[in-house]
Amino acid sequence: MTQTLPYGSWPSPLSARDVAAGSHPVDAGRYVGDDIWWLERLPAENGRSAVRRLTAEAAARGGEPETVLSAPWDVRSRVHEYGGGAWTTDATGSLFFVHGGDQRVWRGGVGLEPVALTPEDPRARYADLVLAAGRLLAVREVHAGEPVPQRDIVAIPLDGSGSADPASLISVVAGSDFLAAPQVSPDGRRLAWIAWDHPDMPWDASELRVGDLDADGTVGSWRTLAGGAGVSVLQPEWVSDREILHSSDRTGRWNLDRTDLDGRSVAVAPADADTGGPLWNLGARWFAPLADGRVLAVRTDGADVLAVLDGDDVRGLPADASSRLLLGGVHGTRVLFSGSGSSTLGGLWEVDLDDAAPAPRLVRGTVDEAPDAAWLPVAQELTFDGDHGPVHAFAYPPTNPDVAAPDGELPPYLLLAHGGPTAHASGGAAMDVAFFTSRGIGVLDVNYGGSTGYGRAYRERLRGQWGVIDRDDMIAAAAGIAEAGVADADRLAIRGGSAGGWTVLCALTAGDVFAAGISRYGVADLRALAADTHDFEARYLDGLVGPYPEAEALYVERSPLTHLDRFTTPMLIEQGTEDPVVPPAQSEAVRDALAERGIAHAYLAFEGESHGFRRAETIVASLEAELSFLGQVVGFTPADVPVLPLEGELPAR
Repeated sequence: MTQTLPYGSWPSPLSARDVAAGSHPVDAGRYVGDDIWWLERLPAENGRSAVRRLTAEAAARGGEPETVLSAPWDVRSRVHEYGGGAWTTDATGSLFFVHGGDQRVWRGGVGLEPVALTPEDPRARYADLVLAAGRLLAVREVHAGEPVPQRDIVAIPLDGSGSADPASLISVVAGSDFLAAPQVSPDGRRLAWIAWDHPDMPWDASELRVGDLDADGTVGSWRTLAGGAGVSVLQPEWVSDREILHSSDRTGRWNLDRTDLDGRSVAVAPADADTGGPLWNLGARWFAPLADGRVLAVRTDGADVLAVLDGDDVRGLPADASSRLLLGGVHGTRVLFSGSGSSTLGGLWEVDLDDAAPAPRLVRGTVDEAPDAAWLPVAQELTFDGDHGPVHAFAYPPTNPDVAAPDGELPPYLLLAHGGPTAHASGGAAMDVAFFTSRGIGVLDVNYGGSTGYGRAYRERLRGQWGVIDRDDMIAAAAGIAEAGVADADRLAIRGGSAGGWTVLCALTAGDVFAAGISRYGVADLRALAADTHDFEARYLDGLVGPYPEAEALYVERSPLTHLDRFTTPMLIEQGTEDPVVPPAQSEAVRDALAERGIAHAYLAFEGESHGFRRAETIVASLEAELSFLGQVVGFTPADVPVLPLEGELPAR
């Protein structure tokens, strides 16, 4: 029998511990013969990432995956701080990986003790590992005391000699502030890669470069084949000795181009959608060429879709796969990909494109025990009118098969501001969203101006306007969902992390639309960010706000900490103590400002956490704290979480 209970107080079988302990994000995977290998984060093991595999034999008998790398090995790169491309394999099952503890490259395998391939050097980091022509290539980042770390593409000996002799590592090519995606041509004669320089980010302007490999294994000279000012190029893939398939947004959307060594480009099945995204993490793949000439591609226009490109023929792949899709290994006509669907939680998937009706099968889910679909809200794609143009979002309504709300009551809604700010929300099912919706709290995931997934023009709305466009778009989305009669206008809250935390603070100091705010490691002071942040984002603010110190007055005016008198909204602040991107001092300054004004707040500092929460205990504590905080501020009593102590005085309701 259905119960009638107020929104926010609904009993739910989805606990914070279920979300944390049962959630283990996976990457897009690769093949080793017929076996499937992937990287999996293990929150229950202090958030370490381990390579795991499912053998063909185990898959045939319904067996379980096994861990290739046991603790304490942690596969994680810190190049650009966000890493990516931290592992690869050869056809025999040799595993090459970056260990998070020392950032060295190691070689291991099933039942083998890892052996170091690079020297012990606390200044050096590696990422984007690629095996090609008998060599292991990587992007190397060396912090040698200069303001800008030195970066190059390096060849690492496979015999382990590099662990004792740094000179045996060969610097293949350098010549730019940032490099990514090294790829060797099939004949082994040329290297292609992506490069960009400050002040651009890779989604602002980047170049596809190619150079001949000399006898000593280095690139003596190179040339630019595509990209440049105002154009972003991504993911070079050699499709012959003289042609490269890659993504380019020269038309305003990231579409595929086939470019020859003379720089002549031909568009491949162009569409009003993006095959590409922001290169926060190295090694990301948005398309996968097959040997027969077909290409499996992710196309994003709000939500993601999979499409098979065969010459001029484009065929959508029927699958509930619509969110955060990235492609992995290819084995004949079989392709691996990761992501989630509108009603399907995330995981690693395999699809055979030669099947009569290709249907992805789940190789490894991101949760141990997925709840019944009745508990998972299906996102509705919405567009609101904003002062600066349309604002895109995905709404997740309160969803609980056992409970209904009293007649006439409207639910509280939690609006999510993603990080980046150059990032994207795509409407997939997620356990952390269901944690709130199953308790009667709606969630609205907003792609404010500046988000990817809608073309260059939409993301460049934020250029020079960070703290204005994103703030106004979040407020417009809040007003829109309230005016539509979907949410209670008096019980709207906003949450964001990193750049999303900045947007939270900007929105809260702009007015009283939101009754509560949750900032996870949020930016509060632009001058401090410009002074303290790491090199990858050191010039990011040039495009988002203006060059510093020339635009210092604007930095001061935009920063929430400049307007202490505007802090009037209750707030929960969450921060990792070892965050190199947004140091704790910024969150502590917000806390102190709230305390000085007597505003209701709580400050949670999580020891050992960096930029983003990885440990199970942190995820549990943060989710339970957020639910308790929202209940106390907007007026509902959660059924099953401890009360979060608040400092300061709650406003009268």
